[in-house]
Amino acid sequence: MFEKSTWIRLPRNVVVGHGVLDQTLDAVDELHLAGRPLVVSSPTPHAVAGERVVDQFEDAGYDPAEVVIDEASFDAVQRVIAHAEDVDAGFMLGVGGGKAIDITKMAADDLGLGFVSVPTAASHDGIVSGRGSVPEGDTRHSVAAEPPLAVVADTEVLAEAPWRLTTAGCADIISNYTAVRDWELAHRLKNVPYSEYAGALSQMTAEMLVDSASSIKKGLEESSWIVVKALVSSGVAMSIADSSRPASGAEHLFSHQLDRIAPDPGLHGHQVGVGAIMTEYLHSGPKGRWRDVRDALGAIGAPTTADELGIDDETVVEALTTAHEIRDRYTVLGDGMSEEAAIEAATVTGVV
Repeated sequence: MFEKSTWIRLPRNVVVGHGVLDQTLDAVDELHLAGRPLVVSSPTPHAVAGERVVDQFEDAGYDPAEVVIDEASFDAVQRVIAHAEDVDAGFMLGVGGGKAIDITKMAADDLGLGFVSVPTAASHDGIVSGRGSVPEGDTRHSVAAEPPLAVVADTEVLAEAPWRLTTAGCADIISNYTAVRDWELAHRLKNVPYSEYAGALSQMTAEMLVDSASSIKKGLEESSWIVVKALVSSGVAMSIADSSRPASGAEHLFSHQLDRIAPDPGLHGHQVGVGAIMTEYLHSGPKGRWRDVRDALGAIGAPTTADELGIDDETVVEALTTAHEIRDRYTVLGDGMSEEAAIEAATVTGVV
């Protein structure tokens, strides 16, 4: 008897484009959310966009509350939860980059409240996904949470964000290419459940950015349009799969290990991009598409070497040989690789 079932949670409204920050109230009104809105942001995004969002709700007769967080941490999640309870919030809006949005989605999930994502930087696919990422000591935790009910991504605001955040978002998407390869491998060798629809969507999104890399330029609002659409697609793929598998494989394990052992880790997206160069080499060998991944990252100005990441060669090799220990997720790294094999992969691809 066939008993398989799934429950896919996707945003009901996705508003992307020039000046759409001023449509945040309209996007929320269509959701018929009741109660007092709580706007959560961090200092710079609050000044860039958070105050404008608060003003919209005040002008419409709401009584919006707001809270500004300084760092991404589980303490910050608890602080937002406590503030939401104190002000009797009916729903929440996360305004900012990864920090504010991840904290808001986790707090909203804990309270059972609706959540709206208003990104101010196109730095990673967490703006749409049902997962939050929070550092704790030398470890970064990926926590399941509800995806947003709506996403309002103003390309004018995104284009003004620091360019390195945009290149990190691009690299995060390009790394989906190897994440899907790892997912397929785990399906074949370990019988891990695989969604052809989610896998195809994620891979198509990565290939779209690889093909468009030469047209993604600093200062071009059209570039923000391309990147944020890709980030939305990647987040949707994870919601369809009900897993981070479509966007997280060995390259993410490598990045998480760098977070633990590197004296000064780089941006998450940049680290997974460099990881994707090497893991694509491990999947397909010297004649594979790792050069396409590297060239696409280079075209948008993202790091492609350990030196550009600001991490020494020895740390890269150590992360590659120990990344499989991060979590119980089968990838091309298997049960670990030798130091010699890691040096070869890093050297042939030019990472070290």
